[in-house]
Amino acid sequence: MLRFARNDFLGAAFLLLSLAIAGPAQAVRPDEMLADPRLEARAREVSRELRCLVCRNQSIDDSDADLAHDLRVLVRERIRSGDSDDQVVAYVRARYGDFVLLRPPFAVGTLLLWGGPALILLLGGIAVARYYRARRRSDGNAPPLSPEERRRLAAVLGEEPRR
Repeated sequence: MLRFARNDFLGAAFLLLSLAIAGPAQAVRPDEMLADPRLEARAREVSRELRCLVCRNQSIDDSDADLAHDLRVLVRERIRSGDSDDQVVAYVRARYGDFVLLRPPFAVGTLLLWGGPALILLLGGIAVARYYRARRRSDGNAPPLSPEERRRLAAVLGEEPRR
């Protein structure tokens, strides 16, 4: 039986606690940041809505990729020039398409994206229901053996065939 010293337990607990409270790493470089804290806060909010085109599942705010850096700089330039948050997002969206948005709009082009999970669940439920229905039908409903099949079975089992 393994025994752990109290210090081992406390060390493991401290490690787990520090991992639990560690937030995502922010990739924004100090040289990118705007001097005005309000504008920087706006830039961070906009950056959290835009997807890194290299990393795919990270916002440009969280990504270390060079393209994400370029997009963060672009967002800050647009904000510094007086664009609203919606105008900045529209500008980036016009250049890169809906894919750059972490939450793409509900439209005909994104219907499969939004309805895909529900469609997969529905198809899976139908498949499971058909499987159990077919299994239930096959239980005990085998057709009776023909006289020829009975004779062959009796020969295999070494029994006298019944008439």
